[in-house]
Amino acid sequence: MKKWGAILSVAAICSALVTGCGTNAAQQAPAGDKGAAAAGKEAGLTPEKQLVIAGNGATVEELMKDEIFKKFNAKYPDVKLTYVSGVSTEIVAKVKAQKASPQIDVTIVEGGEQEAGRVEGLWEPLTDKDIPNMKKVGEDLKVKDNSGIAVNFTPMGISYNAEVVKAKGLPVPQSWNDLAKPEMKGNITLAEMSSNFGRSAFIMLAYANGGSEKNMDPGFEKLKTIAGYMPTFAKSAAQLQQNMQNKTAVYTTWTMARSLVQKDAGLDLEFVIPKEGANLVPNVATIVKGAKNPNASKLFIDFLLTDEVQTMYASKLYYNPAVPVNLPQELAKKLSFDTKKVVKFDAEVVGSKMPEWLDRFNKEVAPKVGK
Repeated sequence: MKKWGAILSVAAICSALVTGCGTNAAQQAPAGDKGAAAAGKEAGLTPEKQLVIAGNGATVEELMKDEIFKKFNAKYPDVKLTYVSGVSTEIVAKVKAQKASPQIDVTIVEGGEQEAGRVEGLWEPLTDKDIPNMKKVGEDLKVKDNSGIAVNFTPMGISYNAEVVKAKGLPVPQSWNDLAKPEMKGNITLAEMSSNFGRSAFIMLAYANGGSEKNMDPGFEKLKTIAGYMPTFAKSAAQLQQNMQNKTAVYTTWTMARSLVQKDAGLDLEFVIPKEGANLVPNVATIVKGAKNPNASKLFIDFLLTDEVQTMYASKLYYNPAVPVNLPQELAKKLSFDTKKVVKFDAEVVGSKMPEWLDRFNKEVAPKVGK
């Protein structure tokens, strides 16, 4: 299988974590962050007076505006920062629509969507001359054609409400195929295939039944069964979250990071990477081709790779760091997972097949909803 540049190998995962693989991240991390200003001096960049960043909303947007922007402005006070929130597919579509006159400088989108944008020629190539902290990121984590750089990652899996599962005597999921059990009827919420959460679960259903992204027939068959258990497919991660919060659903498929955030918010959630494994979801920073503020863009992405911001991503949103960083032991333990279960999708195959899959989903799966 071809490598997906935005997906970590086991070695790269181990180097980015403090515990779980016998790696001493404190030894690998630089002896103290000199900060984005020093990196900017090294790169010889003078930032423009403004910068427009697009990325996910909700807790990601809050962290960006409330903390990351403020810390960046402490180093570069003359840069006016603007944030455009949306799901990754929407952001890439917006950049494509604005191709003749870009209104966004930097995007932070999920790996699959970043790859789709790369195919469309939407991103500028990045170099460690302009973004010195790229040197801290392992080769296996780098994105194809250096068209972006992963700033964090998290594994996919199944989340379930442990309290409700126990009270109703429902099954604890151990396999992706458990999502197709009759007990799931009225208890499950899944995102539609156009979203990363829905697409990842769909591909893993194929893997769990002898297929892969190159043979999706087994995934389609399982998804038809699951569709009958739900009133609708969720249109967004926010809808999945609402369904879990109001307990109209007991199970969903999404990332470990989102599951841990919701657990902190009071939901009795448990997260499982099924026995067949799961893919990783990296968040990848890119510079839009023809961006109006390229220097500020490079400085900002470099800042995202500092120990300070990487630790914020880990402690506030439970994203695994993309670079070696010394996390508190308890936090590192919370973010650890079985790296032997990582399944690496061929992103080029996924990207090229998505239109076909969506068409088939609309014709074969969507009509089965609620039946």
